[in-house]
Amino acid sequence: MKLKFYSLLIPALLWCGLESYGQGCVAIRQFSGVGNAIGQGNLLEKGEWNFNTNYRYFKSFRHFRGTHQERERVANNTEVINWSHGLDFNISYAFSSRVYGIVSLPLAYNERSSLYEHGRTERHMTYSGGLADMRIGAGYWILGEEKSKSGNMAFGAGIKLPTGDYNALGTFYNVGPNGEPQTRPVDQSIQLGDGGVGLILDMQGYWFIPGNLVWYYDGFYMFNPRNTNGTQTFRARQSEGIMSVPDQYAFRTGLLKTIPKIHGLGFSLGGRIEGIPVRDFIGESDGFRRPGYIISVEPGASYMIGNFTTTLNVPIALIRNRTRSLTDIADSTPDNIRHGDAAFADYLVNLGFAYRLAKKQPTPFKLN
Repeated sequence: MKLKFYSLLIPALLWCGLESYGQGCVAIRQFSGVGNAIGQGNLLEKGEWNFNTNYRYFKSFRHFRGTHQERERVANNTEVINWSHGLDFNISYAFSSRVYGIVSLPLAYNERSSLYEHGRTERHMTYSGGLADMRIGAGYWILGEEKSKSGNMAFGAGIKLPTGDYNALGTFYNVGPNGEPQTRPVDQSIQLGDGGVGLILDMQGYWFIPGNLVWYYDGFYMFNPRNTNGTQTFRARQSEGIMSVPDQYAFRTGLLKTIPKIHGLGFSLGGRIEGIPVRDFIGESDGFRRPGYIISVEPGASYMIGNFTTTLNVPIALIRNRTRSLTDIADSTPDNIRHGDAAFADYLVNLGFAYRLAKKQPTPFKLN
């Protein structure tokens, strides 16, 4: 009975948690379910479906070089502010009790306010919105039904398709020959895609612990072999004139605690790391990117009624590190060490709704 109870609660918890990457200019952009069959195949029986919708929001505005926060940027009103909204639609299907497939269709809307992109004299806004990069993948649970009563672990693989616009344009003021506005690509952090076909390897797992606890974990790495995507940045350094197509990664783990007196209610607490590496694992790493990572503590809550589950996770940033890019390293001298900055968010709001189209209603969980 415990397994049936978690068959909805765990999938929604895991899916809601890792599906929404990125909390600022270190652009693990708003694309859905990267590397993440997370939870969508969990404990489904053959022929069952799981439908998930996820909304996320963050505001990034705190600037960092390395782990040093440049507090004067906010005080001087020179900070860059990104507002990001994402809505993802995800469908998974169990081909068997151990093999599942998933399709993720993400939508995004972003706003960016800055001074430096508009001649450094006036603050203006740029925007992007529409379809982001979608994902198709599959996974396999290691243990069969008889051996998975204490937990299970799955490995998956997928393809990230370049369906999002990676040359979204906006109006930039005070940048033309006589100070007139020009139409240019918006910043990399609010582009809807990166232009690359990505190979994703992911994993997930859960294990029951005495005391109505579940240890969960999931993560992915996305290989982006394409070097650059041809989108201009209009940055001063020639080596950063075209946008890079970077790899991405994330991992999270934590504990879920159910509340015996309130059937269907659970609370979770964990940690997560997400980032963009300085160098890609496969291929060249030319062009402009903002590498770095975010380490967050991640409280959450889940509630299940029948086959429907809603989940709220709010990762709160503990460590934000904008690492040095290859162009920073290449253009540095002993007397002039270059180190670009990036804006990060304080937290991310991540709200998920999942519905399992089951063959039969799950048995309610009751304490023995």
